[in-house]
Amino acid sequence: MNNDLTVHSYKISREDRRRMNGHNSFLVFFTGLSGSGKSTLCNALEQLLHQKGIRTYVLDGDNIRLGINKNLGFSPEDRTENIRRIGEISNLFIEAGIVILAAFVAPYQRDRENIRSLVGADHFVEVFVNTPLEICEARDVKGLYAKARKGEITNMTGISAPYEAPDSPDIEIDGENSIETGVNEIFKSIEHKLELKA
Repeated sequence: MNNDLTVHSYKISREDRRRMNGHNSFLVFFTGLSGSGKSTLCNALEQLLHQKGIRTYVLDGDNIRLGINKNLGFSPEDRTENIRRIGEISNLFIEAGIVILAAFVAPYQRDRENIRSLVGADHFVEVFVNTPLEICEARDVKGLYAKARKGEITNMTGISAPYEAPDSPDIEIDGENSIETGVNEIFKSIEHKLELKA
């Protein structure tokens, strides 16, 4: 750590922001293969939370890579840095009293555990969207699998790069089920976390 830097404390706390918002703040982290349905579930969950008056924000893999992480590629080192930055950003949103929803392939277990450590286990909900590779590849919504099979894309998770599935995710969603079923399952699992402690 740079000894010339000083952490400043401010009068408005995370708890103050949470009380103003009327709910708790934490990270719901969706992981799974490309095409598993992470972003679709994330979007649907945000709509449901918004309807219930919950302040939210979504971090999506592609959107982040078009902006703050546009200087990163898909090497193992860049993937790790990509997820590290997501953890730092998520931590800021948690401090702001907002429920943050993040949808990333995040293929390495150690990177996901690093986020859990960074934001705190109490503020981290890992959602594994478990969709078989053949289903993801059949969907191929971005055309990435076809390019990977032709050798036009390297480091494609599930094809030429590994995906380390979570050993014990907080929530596991069957990616072949309906979006409504998945969202309802996730909401039931996180509903208690939204409540502020007296």
